[in-house]
Formats: sequence, C-alpha cells, structure tokens
Amino acid sequence: MSATPAKSAHSRTGMVTSPHALASQTGVDVLQSGGNAIEAAIATVATLSVTYPHFCGWGGDVLMLVADAHGKVQSISGIGQAAGTLDGYRDSIPMRGPRSALTTAGAADALGQAFDISRQDWGGSQSWGALLAPAIALARDGFEITASERFWLDFRASERAQMPDIFQAFSEQGRAPPMGSVRKQPLLARTLETLAERGARDLYDGPLAQRIAHGLAAAGSPLTLADMARTRAKVETPLAVDYRGGRLLAHPPPTQGLTTLQIMGVLERFDLSRIAQGSADHYHLLVEATKQAFMDRNRYLADPDFVDVPRERLLSKDHLDTLASRIRTAHALPWPQPFQTGDTVYVGAVDGAGNAVSLLGTVYYDWGSGVMVGDTGLIWHNRGASFSLDPAHPNALAPGKRPFHTLNPGIYQREGRTRMVYGTQGADGQPQTLAAVLTRLIDYGMDPLEALAQPRYLLGKTFSDARDSLKLEDDVPLAVRNELVQRGHSISTVAAHSPLMGHPGAIVIGSDGLRGAHDPRSDGCAMGCA
Repeated sequence: MSATPAKSAHSRTGMVTSPHALASQTGVDVLQSGGNAIEAAIATVATLSVTYPHFCGWGGDVLMLVADAHGKVQSISGIGQAAGTLDGYRDSIPMRGPRSALTTAGAADALGQAFDISRQDWGGSQSWGALLAPAIALARDGFEITASERFWLDFRASERAQMPDIFQAFSEQGRAPPMGSVRKQPLLARTLETLAERGARDLYDGPLAQRIAHGLAAAGSPLTLADMARTRAKVETPLAVDYRGGRLLAHPPPTQGLTTLQIMGVLERFDLSRIAQGSADHYHLLVEATKQAFMDRNRYLADPDFVDVPRERLLSKDHLDTLASRIRTAHALPWPQPFQTGDTVYVGAVDGAGNAVSLLGTVYYDWGSGVMVGDTGLIWHNRGASFSLDPAHPNALAPGKRPFHTLNPGIYQREGRTRMVYGTQGADGQPQTLAAVLTRLIDYGMDPLEALAQPRYLLGKTFSDARDSLKLEDDVPLAVRNELVQRGHSISTVAAHSPLMGHPGAIVIGSDGLRGAHDPRSDGCAMGCA
C-alpha cells in the first residue's frame, strides 16, 4: 500500500480527494484493499465526520452522484425533512440553537442506500463495519486538531452563548486549542460503533434513534422519533445540461444543482476561447451568468413534492438563450439578492474500474445548529433555517417538507463516460466556485490544482462582510478589478486563498489516468493509488 499525501495527485488505478489528509488516506486504503468508489467515499466521509466535525457529520445531510463504469449515473439526495409538528415558528426561524434543529438528518440513509447500490450493482465486497472502523479509531484515539477547526472556533468566539454545547466540547476557555493539540471524541466513537454494528437505519428506527430523539427533545428541538423513522434519501435520475461537447450532471431540486447547470448553460452560449482566463471579461461573464441563474433559483427552487419546479423549462434551450441574451458585456446588472450561508465537505472518488462518486456532506452553518444531541456526540445541523415563513414563497416552511439545499456535487461526462467529478463547500458560493473551476478545467485546459488555486469571486454577502458587493481575492490583478468597477461592479477584496471562498476538489479522468486535487485553501489533498 502506498499513497502520496499532496494537494494534487496522479494515478492510473484509483484516487480520492477530500479536505483532510487522513480522510483521503482512508479512502485510498479502501481502494487499495479491493474496494470500489462508493466504499471509498463512505469511508472517507465517515472519517471527515470525525476530523471535520464543524462542517459535516451524521447529524447532517449528504448528497451523492454515483456513476458506474458504463456511465450510468444516479443521484442520492440524503436531505432531512421538517418536523411533523411545527408549533412556535410564526415570527422567525432561529439560525442557531435547538429550534433551528428542525429537520431530520439524511446523511446516514444516503450512505446506507449507496452501500446497497455498491453491494447489489457494483460487486462491493467491503463490510459496512470495516468502512466505519478508521473513523471509530480516530474518534476514540484522537488526531491532531485541524487548522480549519481552529479557524471556525475562533471565528465564532463571540457566539459562545448561542452554541454552549460546541464551546464546551471543542474549545479551551472559549478559544480554539493550540495547533498540535489532540482531539478525541469518545461519545462520537461509541455512536459510530453502534452504527457499524447495527447499520445506517439504526439512526432512524433503532435504539440509537431513540437516544437521538430523547436528546433532541431534551434540548428543545421539535423533532420526534416518528420524524426520524420517516426519513428516506431519494435515489433519482440527475439533471443534465450540454457543455463543450459533453454533459454536466447535478442533483434535482430542492438542491441548487439546477442553478449550477443554468450558469454553465448560459456560459455555453459564449465563446470563451476568445476570452482570456482571469481577465475582466472572464470574471464579468461568470458573475453576470450567476446573477441570471440566481434570480430563477430564488423564484422557483424548493421541494418538488410540495411545489411545482419547472425544471425542464428552466434548463431548456430557449430559456438559457433568453438568460444569455440579458447579459451586457460592458455593464453589470445591479445586484442585491437574498444570501444563503453554509459549510460543507467535498469528497470525490474514482476506482480502477472507472466507477466514480461525487459527494457533499454538510451540517449547513459551520457547527450546524450548535446543538450536540444527548450523549451521542452528534452535532445536529440547522438546514431548516433556510426555510421561509412567507406562505407564498416556494420554500415556505411546512411539516415533512425538505428545505432548499445549497449542496450540488457534479459529474462531467463525454461520450457516455465519466470524465470528471467535482464539488465544493460554500453555500451561495458553490455554483459560483464551480463555474470558475469548470471553465478553467474544461475551457482553459488547466491542471486540477492550477484551476483550484486560481483567484475566485463571490457575489453577495459573506460571514464577515454584509455588503452585497462582488468579493474578489486580492490576487486578482488590480487592473482587472479596476475594469470591473468601470463596468458597474461594486468590488471589495478578501485575502488571497481565503477560507471564505470554498474548498473545491476535482478528479479528471483522461487518457493519461487520473489527475486530482483539493483546494490549497483547505487542510485536504488528493491521493492516488500506487
């Protein structure tokens, strides 16, 4: 067994990319022991639930695209639904605390259904317990605290009163432990042991579910054991849009996968070969395409089980032509629009047979709701905070409804075969980051690490800047920034390689094998099998 821990990697026999080196190594170990891409992805995200607890976990959601070696792709949407009883949500939905923990967690069922697909259709041979074993060992024995965890603990230091569970469990006197400290999570280790022994559904209708329901009720969440038992991930056919001789695939609503596809569908109508990468023309076109897609997103996207989402029309040739025609190359569309926040982890895995997985796991905001559930060691997410209380809004809060979801991992195929897996952390920034990364990978032919390292943009508010400006990393050349100002963009800058700009990962499948990378803004890396 051998793997190279670096931001980028090359291999002919298998690869994993994730935001933490220990997680990527776990996935590669699975591949090198004969496991497939689904099995590697499950082991990787299970490890991330321990090493990146501020961004993902079993108390959150997971979305996956799984593509077999013949090109068949299925989307698995592990999105928890709102509680069956929602008393007391008339005036506001809290962003933190027990009342923000109002949707069930879809992660475990999504991973469980993926495991079933692996066994039934992909010849999977790894046991469920074996895939969780590395995560159990890390939770029990400890690992060195990450720079990302320290950043987000210190960033939220002023919010200790809103998240007492988090700061009691993870901080030292309200501050992040020093680098080099060892993080152990014994309660989480025992919960993972239960999941390993009893299977994913124990989180919904077994003894673990009863402990979770008791802990949520004691904290003040509206979720019940019956709500947990109703939770099921959806396995569906993904949406698709043509791009540069291939097809981009993404999850259907209530995710903003449709939004990413709209942005790329609009960009398909412009000849980027005539536009220099990183120029003012490039950024302007990315931003203006984003604006057009975001207006549709905010008008339509919600749970299609509750509202009509005209997905076929929104991705139709005529509609994308119309959106593209609204873009003025010399002038920016004035902007403020609603902002979504959130944090996530991306996992990409490709095995030697050509099977591939593109996965995002989340607890929504960093540290989720801020609630640790009873004695389980689980951090519960706050994805329900994205609902609206406007009854006329498509994303209006309702019992049993799935909330609008920012997660949208992707796959790019040509001639019916997978050629790329990709995804990013970053909520509102996800479609924007993906547009920048995909144009650099597909249109400009960059190596994955080069594409991920390039300066990026973010339209709208961020955690630290409430202005509806166009945020640019400050390694965007000054001349480019000045030209964008001349076109009407309101510009503000953030530090180069800012953690606010998301942590994308990508694996490209080419004639020379697999080339992958994870964002240099993260603690992660891509690793290839020997």
